[in-house]
Amino acid sequence: MRLALVPAALLAGLLAARADLPEPEKFDDAGFVTVFDGQSLKGWSVSAKTGHSGTSKNTSGGKWEVKDGAIVGSQDVPGNGGIVLTDKSYGDFEVALRMNNDFGPDSGLFLRSDDRGRCYQAMVDYHAGGNLMGLYGEGIGGKPHAQNFTFGDKVTDIRVNADAPFKCPVSPADWPKLWKHGEWNELRARIEGNPPHVQTWINGVKFLDYTDTEKRLPDAGRIALQVHGGGDYTKQFVRYKDIRVKELGK
Repeated sequence: MRLALVPAALLAGLLAARADLPEPEKFDDAGFVTVFDGQSLKGWSVSAKTGHSGTSKNTSGGKWEVKDGAIVGSQDVPGNGGIVLTDKSYGDFEVALRMNNDFGPDSGLFLRSDDRGRCYQAMVDYHAGGNLMGLYGEGIGGKPHAQNFTFGDKVTDIRVNADAPFKCPVSPADWPKLWKHGEWNELRARIEGNPPHVQTWINGVKFLDYTDTEKRLPDAGRIALQVHGGGDYTKQFVRYKDIRVKELGK
């Protein structure tokens, strides 16, 4: 049998290309509970109490429905958004879900939220100038705020923040290899303690590891999904499914 030899330079290049994209972490699935049944909003409630529902004078919290096994959200009238929350509150927990949003609407995964949307937000600012899985103090003065990349005009383009406290794990060139727009991608967040230690992942790759410096919110709160107010996003949608939660320390 004749063996084909790969030139050393080519082999080194192939290995380097593989090394550029981090290996996804392997998670322990034990203890996770499904919190969305894929058929209804049972166990969830819409809130119109946030500032994102101001267009309706806080009479409606955006449009939320279940389609094709996913929670689908949009503004109900131009400029009017809101949040949909779990009825149950959680303290220390990990939440994982799959997301397939249109590139345009501003959304978010809210951790320890109340019905006014005050929370630690794992960012789902899926638009030009936005970010995924950074951290933002929603409704509490915008603190903390930590992110290591920003979207360009296209979903395939990111700009890395070299000064971020947690280094971006992928380069702009490798971002399209990790994130597949138009497909179902996994987002994951974990919050523990108070002041909280927050970690986030995109498709199994860690994008944030941050510990806050002060206690800003109660020890427990609800999990929420957001449609941001402003603009006109009545015909663009956010979509989430396979939502599951593991309570930690139990």
